[in-house]
Amino acid sequence: MSILIKPIITEKATADSELRNRYAFYVDPRANKIQIKEAVEAAYGVSVEKVRTMNYGPTRKTRYTKTGIQHGKTNARKKAIVQVAEGDIIDFYSNI
Repeated sequence: MSILIKPIITEKATADSELRNRYAFYVDPRANKIQIKEAVEAAYGVSVEKVRTMNYGPTRKTRYTKTGIQHGKTNARKKAIVQVAEGDIIDFYSNI
């Protein structure tokens, strides 16, 4: 099971990483905080101080078309905000 899906690179997440040493990731919805901490430490070689998680349910949508009503939904997601130790930096752009 791959715990880290992808980092979140938005304006808000970038400002949070520059000011407060916090980085955001999309993670597997079944992963707990201990698994997320170990995965970030193994992948980026930093020491993690705190992990905060947020669960987002699926977004349901209904469309009315010629063929009838179409129902759909997006996948459920989980975000993790990881605070690393002072002086540690995660560089997302190093292997581009």
